[in-house]
Amino acid sequence: MKIKSMMIASALIVASMGVCTAQATDTKWQKNHPRREQVNDRLHNQNKRIHEEVKEGDLSKGQAAQLHKDDHQIRQEERDMASQNGGHITKQEQKTLNQQENQVSKEIGK
Repeated sequence: MKIKSMMIASALIVASMGVCTAQATDTKWQKNHPRREQVNDRLHNQNKRIHEEVKEGDLSKGQAAQLHKDDHQIRQEERDMASQNGGHITKQEQKTLNQQENQVSKEIGK
């Protein structure tokens, strides 16, 4: 029983080390576009939160559809901004996008 517990604990430690390593290794795109990466990570996180809220019954499918639409518009705006600046967004553009994401985020948590 003790050996089995130790094996499970060891496996969990090794697995968590792999996750940490994977998160610490950014792709070339992520290194070259940190502002866009931050904006897109937030959008991805909000997408997961919307799905979770629907699953839990806290959001209707109609509410979720509207929130997804809002997030899609933010993502499109991020792409449009980047296309005007050699694939990058400025600090001010990132701030603007984050403010828009904050508004959607507030709606998810209601």
